[in-house]
Amino acid sequence: MTTSMTSSIPMLRERPAWAALAKHYDEIRERHLRDLFAEDRMRGERLVAEGGGLFLDYSKNRITDATVTLLVQLAEQSGLRERTEAMFSGERINVSENRSVLHVALRMPKGTSLIVDGVDVVAEVHEVLDRMSSFAERVRSGAWTGHTGKPIRNVVNIGIGGSDLGPVMAYEALRHYSDRAMTFRFVSNVDSTDFVEATRDLAPEETLFIVSSKTFTTLETMTNARSARDWALAGLGDEAAIAKHFVAVSTNAEKVSEFGIDTENMFGFWEWVGGRYSMDSAIGLSTMLAIGPGRFQEMLAGFHDMDEHFRNTPFDRNLPVLLGLLAVWYGDFFGAQTAGVMPYNQYLKRFPAYLQQLTMESNGKHVTLDGTTVDYDTGAIYWGEPGTNGQHSFYQLIHQGTRLIPVDLIGFGKSLNPLRDHHDLLMSNVFAQAEALAFGRTEREVRDEGTPEPIVPHRVMQGNRPTNVILAELLTPRTLGALVALYEHSVFTQGVIWTIDSFDQWGVELGKALASRIVPELESEDAPQLHHDSSTNALIRRYRVMRR
Repeated sequence: MTTSMTSSIPMLRERPAWAALAKHYDEIRERHLRDLFAEDRMRGERLVAEGGGLFLDYSKNRITDATVTLLVQLAEQSGLRERTEAMFSGERINVSENRSVLHVALRMPKGTSLIVDGVDVVAEVHEVLDRMSSFAERVRSGAWTGHTGKPIRNVVNIGIGGSDLGPVMAYEALRHYSDRAMTFRFVSNVDSTDFVEATRDLAPEETLFIVSSKTFTTLETMTNARSARDWALAGLGDEAAIAKHFVAVSTNAEKVSEFGIDTENMFGFWEWVGGRYSMDSAIGLSTMLAIGPGRFQEMLAGFHDMDEHFRNTPFDRNLPVLLGLLAVWYGDFFGAQTAGVMPYNQYLKRFPAYLQQLTMESNGKHVTLDGTTVDYDTGAIYWGEPGTNGQHSFYQLIHQGTRLIPVDLIGFGKSLNPLRDHHDLLMSNVFAQAEALAFGRTEREVRDEGTPEPIVPHRVMQGNRPTNVILAELLTPRTLGALVALYEHSVFTQGVIWTIDSFDQWGVELGKALASRIVPELESEDAPQLHHDSSTNALIRRYRVMRR
């Protein structure tokens, strides 16, 4: 998007809908969900939306019909429809890096055309997908063999950030569909323990490493890749083995070749793919190896389903828009600092961690697109844990603590592993938690249960704690694609309202630069001259003593 598109949009606090929402908030801030449901017996059936195979019940939010109307007006006054079209058409909406933002092109069907700077990016995407599919089929069938002629049985993905969180989340989420004859591991941390434990029980002659780094210079990734190279050579003893046991997801053919990887086995992606939006690009090669090209295509179809829903559905029935607007409502009016995402599905155990990067790296910004410092809160802290584990950990604070924490509860109509009454018990907790958080327990209800008077205050739960309940029939690759795209576009919606760039991450760079400067100071044989602050200097000196 060009800056001219945003120059005509007033600053957030100057938009009429913002002022109307501020007044409206004062009118309803003390209203309780008990009263809202009592006044509208059909509320739970009206405040719902469907799209991309997902069902959203947002009735247990501290909103009225007027709230939704005003939030939709805010989206319209913020240019959400125009900026959505700008994204889908390849305009350079990543202003600070002057880049297009086209993760949506990664899942456009073959035969679709999207021309950006004279290039059909969809055709390029499918060329890479076809190469990935061919490679995955050869590995999965045993046609691709390692240096000694043995088939590949182990795949280790080496990456960090979006090159790790997406693949590991997708593998865990879709493990039910994976080839159980193969072992998949993921290495991201530069802590050597991560690599050592991931490879401890693997045989080099049966192991394939996927090194995922756009530039092939990422410090953590390349440190682990070099250790992987040493590990493979220690077991295989021949430099020629590298080409059979390493492939790259990168755009730097020179560096890939220097490493010893055949550039025929280099799978590229593009500057318009941000790391946290890349799990459905070549970064997802490990996912394709695990579940197969057909299932991977199903996942892409789920992404595309939600893309189309987001692009074409009116805002008041649009799942990502509603989630995004509610996040703004709680963050900027109620002062909520965090948001919980609780998937009631063990396969989604890494989904909250994935969303942490997607949401906080995208919207953790303090200036608008034109560099003006904001005077309102932007991105919330996202966190979560699978249900029912979280109920026995931190739900106590959500129910009775002093902080307002909106929560998304994600559930499924069927289990991939039916066992006795497990799934009914699991889903009963989804509905019970949403009900308890919304309505709580009054003093009268506690007393009527026969609670001794001194204990009554301890058992009262105020309720009025907001939740969204998201349901799907079954966790399939298609469902996962839709679910990820749901949150991608919710994040985008929030960024548009706040007029921030959701697609850069300059805050990540400073720590990297300083770490590169400090490494030689830690490794030097002679005591180096240190020019940091007194705390950093003292810590470096102490570490050098401990290291010796």
